[in-house]
Amino acid sequence: MTESCSYPIESLPGAPMTSKVTLPRVPYPLDIDELPPLKPPAPEPEWTPDNISRRRFLGAVIGGVGAAVTLSGCSDSSSSTTPIGQTPVGSIAGEGPEVTDIKFGIIALTDCSPIVIAHEKGFFKKYGINSTVAKQASWAAIRDSLSNGDIQATHMLIGMPLASTIGLLGSPKMPMVAPWLLNRNGQAITLKADLKGKVAEDPKALKPFVDEAKAKETPMTFAMTFPPGTHAMWMRYFLAEGGIHPDTDVALVTIPPPQMVQNMKIGKMDGYCVGEPWNARAIKEEIGYTAITTQDMWKDHPEKVCAFTEEFAAKNPKTVKAVLKALHEASVWLDDLGNREEQSKIVAGPNYINCPSDLILGRLLGKYDYGDGRMKDDPNYMIFSERNCNYPQAKYAVWWLTQFRRWGMVDGKPDYEGIAKQVMRADLYEEAMKEIGYAHGGANAEPETLFDGKVFDPAQPEEYAQSFAIHSRKG
Repeated sequence: MTESCSYPIESLPGAPMTSKVTLPRVPYPLDIDELPPLKPPAPEPEWTPDNISRRRFLGAVIGGVGAAVTLSGCSDSSSSTTPIGQTPVGSIAGEGPEVTDIKFGIIALTDCSPIVIAHEKGFFKKYGINSTVAKQASWAAIRDSLSNGDIQATHMLIGMPLASTIGLLGSPKMPMVAPWLLNRNGQAITLKADLKGKVAEDPKALKPFVDEAKAKETPMTFAMTFPPGTHAMWMRYFLAEGGIHPDTDVALVTIPPPQMVQNMKIGKMDGYCVGEPWNARAIKEEIGYTAITTQDMWKDHPEKVCAFTEEFAAKNPKTVKAVLKALHEASVWLDDLGNREEQSKIVAGPNYINCPSDLILGRLLGKYDYGDGRMKDDPNYMIFSERNCNYPQAKYAVWWLTQFRRWGMVDGKPDYEGIAKQVMRADLYEEAMKEIGYAHGGANAEPETLFDGKVFDPAQPEEYAQSFAIHSRKG
């Protein structure tokens, strides 16, 4: 039987007056991202604890969906072509990018940095790309903007191009490619402050609280940022390792990254998984703490990609390669720790993350305060270039497909090898790096071991998908 829950909400511009909004409890995670966009709000001010109320929170979430902030390049980008007589670096005269005006989508997360730095430091311009950066309100908005051509390239969760390519959960099929991994590591699971000292990195300690809430018919609520994305899979994996079924024992909801802290502040969730700086922000506001980082779950795990539609990449391979070359230079710059203070100040700006830069810098340097008394100098902080970070390994797509299979997001066994090859375009990556003389680390099909000790062998994906005791498999 379908349940529902009501929240107070103030009247929004363009919306009728109402005293509450009723949200159905559905079998799949509630996706606030998918609500119809209303009239975009005024430009977002920097968030502080005093300028948002409980009654205005949901309105802020709904009103923000579909809104975007756009920033054009710092250098002159009025022309859509490379100036006469000049050839983009890494190109042969007359063989520059097919399309030079490229609009990039980002979400307000630290790992948007390669795109922002390539834009701000002129690396895109160096390779003949006149860049514009558009901050989007949600991952659903990012997906839709890429699909309809409003943006041509984007910051994206690694699971999203896979989901769009196969039409996951009934969504429209839109083949996408990911020839570049933007970063590794640097996400976390935050739990509410009431659980401090009771639950840390071992999810089994969470199960008694989940069982008690479920028995009272008030299940605990956990949030992630998009159903097939990285944060969803880290949260699902963490809960399941603790003996908690994410589809039947708790409520799993979708919230855009910048809204996580506010939602926890007003008591609407017990935990969430998201990228930085929104975990550090919860600690700063003393409303939550870091239970576990994702690098503690899987060292050097894949996270975000730079994605394009398959059609755009097929028509404009030189443009795609020019973007990758610029991202390479930005990523090398980012992995010089001496540049991370400047990075933090740039991406903290209102057109990007819109938060104090000190909330970004600490964890970028591996300085982790978990907020519950644990402190750590973590050598596995977020990286952007080192350790063959950017190579679009097919095995990572295969791992994601095993999790789609595990959680019943696909019916039956997917085409692991075929889908991975279609989306993770190592050919484009290798060609681009060869043209600038960069010696990358190449493909890697070695097994991976996660924090539960389970070994993922990319050569045996179906056996791996079938090996989990807690699952929602179909077919």
